[in-house]
Amino acid sequence: MPPGRRQGRGQGRGRGRYGRRHRVLLYAGRVAVGGLTLLLWQFASGRWVDPFFVSSPSDVAARLAALVRSGELWPHLLTTLAEFGAGLGIGTAGGIALGLAIAFSGLVGQWFHPYVMALYSLPRVALAPLFIVWFGIGLTSKVTMVATMVIFAVFYNVYEGIRSIDPDLLDMARAHRASFLRTLRWIVFPALTPWLLTALRLGVGLALIGAVIAELVGSSAGLGYYIKNSSNLLDITGVFAGLAVITAVAMTFDTLVGALSRYLLRYR
Repeated sequence: MPPGRRQGRGQGRGRGRYGRRHRVLLYAGRVAVGGLTLLLWQFASGRWVDPFFVSSPSDVAARLAALVRSGELWPHLLTTLAEFGAGLGIGTAGGIALGLAIAFSGLVGQWFHPYVMALYSLPRVALAPLFIVWFGIGLTSKVTMVATMVIFAVFYNVYEGIRSIDPDLLDMARAHRASFLRTLRWIVFPALTPWLLTALRLGVGLALIGAVIAELVGSSAGLGYYIKNSSNLLDITGVFAGLAVITAVAMTFDTLVGALSRYLLRYR
């Protein structure tokens, strides 16, 4: 076997061992940070801080177990997930369409750009009561709230991603008389993949925030509703239990988007 090939294989095995060791250290460190945080919280509750204000991890875990056993958790969780999923999908599709339209419409797109920025600057928390007046306290107002949280994050990533494309590639496509759809397929969307994945990662957090805010303002179900109801009853353990579920949902979807990113960007 040629020396170069033997050296290449040895380097590949070295990189594999380093990659596995890095992943082990990464996940072990994350577990250690989380575990130490919970231990510190448990120790501080009742010693340094009144448990009425911060509860404790053991009480929160007991409450979550009780919610699971009684089945009370699932209607709230499924309601929030439905709002989250529908709003994220609509906001992502709308942001992509808006970004493509403004980026490729030339001067006309520039007419609309400052108005998009003006809409982006509006606080969505202030719009939540308006959505309830328009659409009621049902699913529609919550999905609208989530979509408005997501659409601008996706729009700006798409818009900036298109502006970062090498103009020579677009000129070459025009010189070869490529249709707009072929230009999107072979040039635009491959270049936008990292931008879209970043937007999706941001959108996951924004979608959850939008769903919970809408439920806090007015709803009859959902994790935000459960947190608000617990707060009204001064049930701090219930508040932290709802927050724990929201955090778990966010971490789960962030992990899924991270796995999708590694798969789609494996060429890097």
